[in-house]
Amino acid sequence: MPTIPWTIPPDRKPGAAHTSGTNPADGAIEVMASHFVLTSTRHTVAMLRSAMAVRRAVLAAPGALGVSLVARPLRREYWTLSAWTDRAALDAFVGDPRHREAMRRLGPAMARSRFVFWRPRASAGAPTWAQAHEHLAAPTD
Repeated sequence: MPTIPWTIPPDRKPGAAHTSGTNPADGAIEVMASHFVLTSTRHTVAMLRSAMAVRRAVLAAPGALGVSLVARPLRREYWTLSAWTDRAALDAFVGDPRHREAMRRLGPAMARSRFVFWRPRASAGAPTWAQAHEHLAAPTD
């Protein structure tokens, strides 16, 4: 499966200022990247279905600025990249029923997972996969 490119919610204009977060003076947004490795390829169909459901949920979520997905099913690896107006919007999305169901269903199928967060200025534009991989590769504290 190829990369699903950066997609913005249908109600958001490209390039619009995104400074409605918790610290509007600095114009920062909240970005999250994740990397998942499944225990077995037998979980591939469930992972892809869940990933697409969660992607649709992100695009409908308040505060979502965009989302992208990379799937490498034969390697059992998946990456997500999303941006939010602020951490509160991201945290609220974690409670979305579609996200919670995906976590419940796929949690036992994960060999490992990693999540990273950073706060670039909104004026920097959409986060890139190069930035995501750099943050994911950085040592943990």
